[in-house]
Amino acid sequence: MTDLSFAQRLADTLGTDAVSTSADEIEPWLSDWRGMYKGKAQAVVRPSTTDEVAACLALCSDARVPVVPRGGNTGLCGAATPDASPNNVILSLDRMHAIRSIDTTGNTMVAEAGCILGNLRRAAEEQHRLLPLSLAAEDSCQLGGNLSTNAGGVNVVRYGMTRELALGLEAVLPNGEIFHGLRTLRKDNTGYDLKQLMIGAEGTLGIITAAALRLYPRNDVRVVVLAAVNSAQQALELFELLFERGGPRMQAFEFFTAECLDLVLAHVEGMRAPFAERHPAYVLIELADTVDETALRALVETVIGEALERELCTDAAVSESIAQVNSMWRLREEISEAQRADGPHVKHDVSLPIEAIPAFLETAGERVEKHHAGVRLIVFGHFGDGNLHYNLSRPSGAPRDFFAQHGEGLTAEVLDEVARYGGSISAEHGIGQLKRDYFSRYKDPLEIRLMREIRKVFDPHGIMNPGKIF
Repeated sequence: MTDLSFAQRLADTLGTDAVSTSADEIEPWLSDWRGMYKGKAQAVVRPSTTDEVAACLALCSDARVPVVPRGGNTGLCGAATPDASPNNVILSLDRMHAIRSIDTTGNTMVAEAGCILGNLRRAAEEQHRLLPLSLAAEDSCQLGGNLSTNAGGVNVVRYGMTRELALGLEAVLPNGEIFHGLRTLRKDNTGYDLKQLMIGAEGTLGIITAAALRLYPRNDVRVVVLAAVNSAQQALELFELLFERGGPRMQAFEFFTAECLDLVLAHVEGMRAPFAERHPAYVLIELADTVDETALRALVETVIGEALERELCTDAAVSESIAQVNSMWRLREEISEAQRADGPHVKHDVSLPIEAIPAFLETAGERVEKHHAGVRLIVFGHFGDGNLHYNLSRPSGAPRDFFAQHGEGLTAEVLDEVARYGGSISAEHGIGQLKRDYFSRYKDPLEIRLMREIRKVFDPHGIMNPGKIF
């Protein structure tokens, strides 16, 4: 039964403007954007300061009220959606969107967790700096969610995950204490690095309220190559060459199959085939630098020429303008929307040792086909860092509820194969609710035990984001 007196205590403490308790006001906050999960809550709290977050958590801790942190609601695993308990309090930091500082000497940015990622990237650009974290949802997702899921994106091959970009954190612990770790130091060997526990914890250890982030030189010179390849093995050999010749200039190396491009051409208006012939797969490569465009373009053309001579790709197109850069990227970025238009599908966000990707694609495909013939493989991802989005679409002509019957078995086939190659069942999307059972199945029991014990230290009453990860 909903504790109305507790909701009133929240309103009395934080102000009625910060606390919503009516059913109509709460309703939009109860579902994830994919429509997979829907829960319940007694209140939505939208604090404006770290002290208000602390006051909220202190009240919830005392009353043993569960708290569900909510960012931009762009996640794919249900981590920001409440469970069925009507006592839940949803806590959103969307009003905490200040950029506290940008330091162009130390090359750091300090920003609050409710900031939209795209706004942070643009603010850095205005200061002639680069915040390299870049996602398809960057104009909707919030920094707190990026940190809580250790988001990846397209530039990981050069700059690393969100974890590598975070120098310090400010966070509120479940009991209302404030963790003052908002340091911009590059070096700090004073014991355990507690911020790294908070990053990727999906809101189960506390609420991140602000972060100090690394900035890099703004790379205004960009050259994109779209190359056609016959196989994943050929793409891997091309990656080796680009990594050797391009060095740190290579910031993206994306792979997608012909089936992905077919969907984009079929479902996205205004898209055109990049080559006269259809090829088995494609890679999209971006190199960026601060030098003049002529030097970078000469490097790219030399390397791609060598790749063609060595038969590491079968065709290639080099961008001639920013418009072409953007149009090439659209071929990759529109895959998810095209698949959504095609109908229900099953997503697998997995990572593998990079050298094992070609073998995995062959054997996983065989397992899927053996389990149910005709399932369409829509495979794309961040090849350069080992992250594949190994998605399944229903066989042509199959009913829309195909995966209600076959999805679980197909997922088991895919993830068993991931485990066989020493991979991970979640590369950048997290665990949330979606992968909770698989997490228990595939994670080492000792690791799970240690994680549970860490969680108890931070959150002894178990109020933080219940039902997520564990």
